[in-house]
Amino acid sequence: MTAIGIMGGTFDPIHFGHLRAAEEVRQGFGLERVIFVPSGRPPHKAAEEVTSPEHRYLMTLLATADNPYFEVSRMEIDREGPSYTLDSLRELRRLYSPEKALYFITGLDAVLEITSWNGYMELFDLADFIAVTRPGYSVQTLNDLGVHLGEERFSRIHPFPVTLLAISSRDIRKRIREGKSVKYLVPDPVMKYIEKERLYLRDPDRRGTRTAYPDFLA
Repeated sequence: MTAIGIMGGTFDPIHFGHLRAAEEVRQGFGLERVIFVPSGRPPHKAAEEVTSPEHRYLMTLLATADNPYFEVSRMEIDREGPSYTLDSLRELRRLYSPEKALYFITGLDAVLEITSWNGYMELFDLADFIAVTRPGYSVQTLNDLGVHLGEERFSRIHPFPVTLLAISSRDIRKRIREGKSVKYLVPDPVMKYIEKERLYLRDPDRRGTRTAYPDFLA
């Protein structure tokens, strides 16, 4: 049975932590490819807290362009209303035959909160979940989740250790606001796009517009 990985996220911005995790999971699980799905309207974040969907989509395209096993989907960008993983997995399940296994890739920290996701019980009818470990989290913390999900659903969660790169989108945004370099935290094409579009600057009302700030990303 062939399998496809799906990596959802805000990607604000996408960074090497996302890319390295996707590559290691792809190889570890023998995935045919990994589809990145930037969230259009994250239900857990206020609209003003998130960079425009188009900017995030384009940065994800730039970051993945040199990997033939990576694709980027606009399904959540183009869908109206909040971006729920359930809707995306339903859509992907319709696109692919039952013989095509779907693996949703996310962090262990997110999996631990999965009972708060919209329609979380149905999620496990649509895909398996790969919980990549991140700095500061232990796989042992999954045990309590099994009580809520039941044995069958819990068996569809696969903890997977990846190279621990302590990089976060929040820290990248903070560094840019403070005028610090983000070189080697994000791919060069993403860094150049951020610089060109003047994203993540100090004035939130001017996000994504040109400003008089000096170049500081390199």
